[in-house]
Amino acid sequence: MARALLLYAASALLLAHVTSSWCEDHPAAANVQSAMPCANATYRQFDFWIGDWDVFDVQRPAVVVAHAHVELILNGCVLHELYQGIEGHKGESFTIYDVTRDTWHQSWVNDHGYLLTIEGRLRGGSMILEGMDHLPNGKSRQVRGEWRSQDHGVREVAARSTDGGVTWVPWFDLLFLPHRPTA
Repeated sequence: MARALLLYAASALLLAHVTSSWCEDHPAAANVQSAMPCANATYRQFDFWIGDWDVFDVQRPAVVVAHAHVELILNGCVLHELYQGIEGHKGESFTIYDVTRDTWHQSWVNDHGYLLTIEGRLRGGSMILEGMDHLPNGKSRQVRGEWRSQDHGVREVAARSTDGGVTWVPWFDLLFLPHRPTA
């Protein structure tokens, strides 16, 4: 029994030393070890998107095209978006800062079986995430989304490229404004 306790204590000390040394070599990962793992300022870079939103197509600014609700979940570590188009189309996204890779990651899914994963970082006040869009015909194309604060709301602009990012074609341009309940 004493030998088992000694082995357990030695293992615990070794684990504590390895974890401490690893965190010293990877300062961004130190948050993973804290009681509030997502408290560092980097995790708050995309908080400007949190809200209850009416969504407008910038090309038709008088018409609400969707409602979106974006909130922090899972101990403040994940942004969860619920999106519902006026015509009934639904989607959800989960966005997280991955401290181990120092990058933002978003997975978007919808009620038509579509999955999009994009990654990136905050650049000059805009969150820019990029990835590959896989089409039903098997072809792929690059996609890029950019979110930034604008007009008391958030502007999301997306583009696609089929030539390796040499040229980009607009996909959509949305403005998220605070939701105004109908009377």
